[in-house]
Amino acid sequence: MTTFNKKPSLEMRLRVLSAIDYAPGDSIRQRIKEVASHIFTDAQTNISYQFTWRTVSTWLYRFKKEGITTLDNKTRRDKNSYRKIQPNELGEAINEVLPTLGRSKNGNIPKMALYRQLIKQGYVQRSQLSQTSFYRMVRNNDLLSPEQSKKLRLSFAMQFANELWQADTMYGPSIKQADGKWRKTFLIAFIDDASRLITHGEFFYADNTVNMCDAFRTALFKRGKPERLYFDNGSNYTSKEILQACLRLNIHLSHAPIRDGAAKGKIERFFRGFRDRFLVENKDFTTLEELNDKTHHWIENEYNSQYHSGIGMVPLDRFTLDHTRITFLHDDETTEEVFFVEENRKVSKTNVFSINSQKYECPVDLRGKTIQVRFNRNIRDKFIVYFRDKRMGQATLLDLHFNAQHRMKEL
Repeated sequence: MTTFNKKPSLEMRLRVLSAIDYAPGDSIRQRIKEVASHIFTDAQTNISYQFTWRTVSTWLYRFKKEGITTLDNKTRRDKNSYRKIQPNELGEAINEVLPTLGRSKNGNIPKMALYRQLIKQGYVQRSQLSQTSFYRMVRNNDLLSPEQSKKLRLSFAMQFANELWQADTMYGPSIKQADGKWRKTFLIAFIDDASRLITHGEFFYADNTVNMCDAFRTALFKRGKPERLYFDNGSNYTSKEILQACLRLNIHLSHAPIRDGAAKGKIERFFRGFRDRFLVENKDFTTLEELNDKTHHWIENEYNSQYHSGIGMVPLDRFTLDHTRITFLHDDETTEEVFFVEENRKVSKTNVFSINSQKYECPVDLRGKTIQVRFNRNIRDKFIVYFRDKRMGQATLLDLHFNAQHRMKEL
């Protein structure tokens, strides 16, 4: 009686591949299928094997591409690793959720309750992390241990200042206006991942792209240029202006998964501390300017200049350690235009292009070329012409009357 085994030896696989050369058939596919119809018996173990043609063709492909070693039985490359969520990210999420949970009679946190709360609050999704994977990750990485959780969170931090900034928006207090109406405020803040320094934080009356660009521009001039940005998925953080600005400044931009609280843990913890400490002590504000003045004073004196338990030192001191790596921006016309929106335009045979429902003349001869026009979307007071990533100059409004008089003088 013969038996079938799904894990043949290397010698058996080589025997199957050798059989392909002698099998009948006009094509390699026919010969592989012929081999797949045969039963191979190991003389030493008396175990019989039969393989599908797809299995045989896979062995042949690997053998021709990489050699005999690829026929060895292999384990998955990602075994004992995690593909959809990392232990440090889960540690961030658990740290956020634990204070909201009670303990059982024996003093432990029920893992099932913790998992359900993580799903409910949107820190993870079931498609990212199954219940059994959650148990295994918590057990293998000891995520419920405060000391181990702290180590994992620290390992998630960047090594140097300005390697990575996180940013997000927080709802702020309402301010009563002169007409008696109340207006909501929004705090846009940026945090350096390595030092936990708040590179800039500012309140606005609107959570829109214009204010986001203003806050980002201020942060760049204050603290230098980051290598990477990790933003939310809000429309302000995915706007065309932000995408183009990052491209022009050679900043790598990435966005957190939707409702991924663990990925934005550092800026979220700052917001929580800001609410509990600053907004609890300061409740009434008469103007937006007053709110921003007090916010700036608190950030620089009560946060950036005070001991931070997460890094074991003062954020400003930690940021300053890497001062030789920091690249500051120059206050020139090129930097001013970094946040301008860009659109392509075709130049006519008379060196004119249309934009903003008006006609403009190119600063140099670019007839028949496709140019890039940069401008401030909200002001639209000037249009800068670029061609092949080079600044050509500012376009001038077409004046047909002036051009006609100038042409008459030439004649």
